[in-house]
Amino acid sequence: MFARRDPPSGAGSIRPDKDGFLWLDQATFRQSFGQDLGETEALVMAVAQKPIAGRCFEDKSGPPAWKVKPSWYQVSSRDNMIPPETEQWMAERIKAKKTITLDASHASLASHAPEIVALIEEAVASLA
Repeated sequence: MFARRDPPSGAGSIRPDKDGFLWLDQATFRQSFGQDLGETEALVMAVAQKPIAGRCFEDKSGPPAWKVKPSWYQVSSRDNMIPPETEQWMAERIKAKKTITLDASHASLASHAPEIVALIEEAVASLA
């Protein structure tokens, strides 16, 4: 995702460990990942974060589900981890049935939970 554009500002907070796992620096976690979270909530997320294996970005996956299943998408307009333009491109690529844009950070699930739940419920209802 970083190869499509200049790396987002949050990319500078990514720290690999000796085992190849990627962590977000706790000191810059809030600014990079969840600037719209309260200080306490961001601190809890920073301390409790789980890493991602760096090799995941190189692994090949099977056929993408979005090619055969309907999709919905949420763009975070203030995302410092994935550029919002890249998110919009992904929504267009998957031909999302509905795309919403929130004035949100990468942590939109925490900072805009009601809007995310509404989008999920709309998706579920349309498939029932």
